[in-house]
Amino acid sequence: MTALTDPGIDVDVPPELSARAPAEARGTARDGVRMLVGRRSGTAVEHHRFTDLPAVLRPGDLLVVNNSATLPAALSGRLPDGTPVALHLSSAQPDQRGAFLVELRRIVPGEAAAYYPPAESPARPGLRVALPDGASAELTEPFTARLWRARLDLPAPLLRYLGRHGRAIRYGYVDRDWPIEAYQTVFAAVPGSSEMPSAARPFSAEVVARLAGRGVLVAPVTLHTGVASPEAHEAPYAERFHVSASTARLVGHVRAGGGRVIAVGTTVVRALESAVGPGGEVQEADGWTELVITPERGVRAVDGLLTGWHEPRASHLLMLAAVAGRPLLRRCYAEAVQQRYLWHEFGDVNLLLPN
Repeated sequence: MTALTDPGIDVDVPPELSARAPAEARGTARDGVRMLVGRRSGTAVEHHRFTDLPAVLRPGDLLVVNNSATLPAALSGRLPDGTPVALHLSSAQPDQRGAFLVELRRIVPGEAAAYYPPAESPARPGLRVALPDGASAELTEPFTARLWRARLDLPAPLLRYLGRHGRAIRYGYVDRDWPIEAYQTVFAAVPGSSEMPSAARPFSAEVVARLAGRGVLVAPVTLHTGVASPEAHEAPYAERFHVSASTARLVGHVRAGGGRVIAVGTTVVRALESAVGPGGEVQEADGWTELVITPERGVRAVDGLLTGWHEPRASHLLMLAAVAGRPLLRRCYAEAVQQRYLWHEFGDVNLLLPN
């Protein structure tokens, strides 16, 4: 895995700024969350509601969205000695070597499953985790300090099995388990993500219609997210993606006409940048991407980014710095903390634009 450098974002995010429930449960609509807009060409930032997005963008801009749907990828399990554990599945498909990636987490009564520090984890080669309905997962070898390759023995196809026995992955900052529908975006069409492509969560059918009326284009890509485990701050690992020929052509057309290509989420940046050909143009692409985007690498297909708020140590911030530059990123994060924007998948969003 690629070694990452410091993203250079030095802020303290108070725990109370974690969004503990979906916007709808907090008394507002999905599209009513706050949106901080930062422009690389300026020094000030702007404060909006997400419903302002069509007015902030320009006719001819292209929003590229991730149409991956979120899986109920958390399963209850038991170790051979009877200890209850949670098993988080990191892909709906086996990896390049035919194995599934999984993470074991500690069960804490009444709370979200907790991170096992590597020294305390029971994971070992050959460990068999009993799962509901007679299923099991056998760990074969470590992939990282927290992720393991595993063989699954299931009584039904994976998606059907997860639909019966799985639940959405949640972390300790979320107040309780929420239905899987709370983790789907309006663009969700292709099941496969372990965690929600959350930058698109605020979109509603009304906002999409207003974007179309404004002359803003929308095109899909697919990238199935793995398990992030916010406690680990690991570098990105291989994820399955697809960029269609029609989306690739539209990206080229918009850029040739002077429009801006704005990725909705870091997953979209990774997919588009993985599809850039030798001549710098986006091409149809399908497969697994191991691309790690840093300021040193830069971006070639993306002009702007709509994203959520990330932990100050998160590897995603290097990608954000590649799109927006570190000075703008520092201004946005300092302002977001001062103005008490909400963090994580149910929180507020940040629109980073070139001008």
